[in-house]
Amino acid sequence: MKIALLGYGRMGKTIEEIAIQRGHKIVLKVDENTKKYDIKIADIAIDFSIPSVAFNNISCCLNNNVPVISGTTGWLEKFPAVAELCNQKNGGFIYASNFSLGVNIFFELNEQLAKMMHQLEEYNISMEEIHHTKKLDAPSGTAITLAEGVIKHTNKKSWNLDVTNSNSEIPIIAKRIDDVPGTHTVVYKSDVDSIEIKHTAHNRSGFALGAVIAAEWLHGKTGVFTMKDVLGLK
Repeated sequence: MKIALLGYGRMGKTIEEIAIQRGHKIVLKVDENTKKYDIKIADIAIDFSIPSVAFNNISCCLNNNVPVISGTTGWLEKFPAVAELCNQKNGGFIYASNFSLGVNIFFELNEQLAKMMHQLEEYNISMEEIHHTKKLDAPSGTAITLAEGVIKHTNKKSWNLDVTNSNSEIPIIAKRIDDVPGTHTVVYKSDVDSIEIKHTAHNRSGFALGAVIAAEWLHGKTGVFTMKDVLGLK
């Protein structure tokens, strides 16, 4: 495939390496210094930009009949508009807060554990996420997805950053430490014990590989999809 990279930071460069290893060609690299470009030269686009430009990047792709993968977080208030545009244009779109294959399995484990724990009121749930200091949003999109997975199966109503004890909210602690690709922990704690599940990324290659695999899967398809579709988890 001919791939356009929308966002050419550390993730974009890692995606480039893996895409080339898998036999694809990078035909366009867009960063903050790129003024004009023709997205139509690409078969598919992969967006790992920043929240302030993600919506415009994705809309540009869909308006030009280029399917697009997005791993940018922090713009999701506009997701319904993107989904509507994708359907109007008969386009193809996948958003994921995290494209790592391991993280998407972790999402499934998180939901299964929430189902098992929801009637055990003696356990309090909390979450922690740790990322590198250049990450712009907090909590991470991955942590929000984990919280939403718990909310779906319990009496929790929402999540809140750095709140402590709450019957209706899931507290999320966000830490920023140099050169941490991403660590997410879900803890159920009672007076007698704790149950913990954790995913630790060792580098960015897992995120990049998942994004390229998602692009390969989306090529030739139309609709709005998730990594559950890509991995056959639905």
